[in-house]
Amino acid sequence: MCIVVVVVPPPPPSVVVLLLIVLQWAGRGLPSSVRPICDPRVLDRFIMEARDTETALRGCKAGCGVTGTFVVPLTNTGLQALEVQSGLSLFGQALGAVRESVSRAAVQILIDNNKSNIHSLGQVLRSLHIQDLSLPPAPAVGDSVTRKVSSLSELLRVHTNFLRGKVRLLLTNAPACQQNST
Repeated sequence: MCIVVVVVPPPPPSVVVLLLIVLQWAGRGLPSSVRPICDPRVLDRFIMEARDTETALRGCKAGCGVTGTFVVPLTNTGLQALEVQSGLSLFGQALGAVRESVSRAAVQILIDNNKSNIHSLGQVLRSLHIQDLSLPPAPAVGDSVTRKVSSLSELLRVHTNFLRGKVRLLLTNAPACQQNST
């Protein structure tokens, strides 16, 4: 059985962020009072792409050659901006390691897309001034906020759940994203 994955490369993260900034600047004509950068459809797009990657690579024979373990954040701990920031950093590192270990171009494009989305989310968090988002030290393996995964499918599943849970909750509760904020 041969699985063929056709992937259209996404726009670079800088284009997505630039578009969000322009939409925010021109936001007076938008029907919603929510800042465009807080628009849940933006995060929904990132979640959809993470889920699509997870689905596309689920059938990837032997993890597409990916070996090793990856440190990922827990998705069930309390909501703190630092946890989201650290989690995005951990996923960026893990996906970078995956990217280096795969040789199939289609898989590399999918991984690059997810890394780009992680970078864009970091820029969104910085633009919302949730907190000073200079990268914290990476949590050590065995911390109460991290765990190890040993397969590509598990890494991608945790990544999708992290976006659906922690990141969505943080953005939804950000003061700048509240409906009544100006």
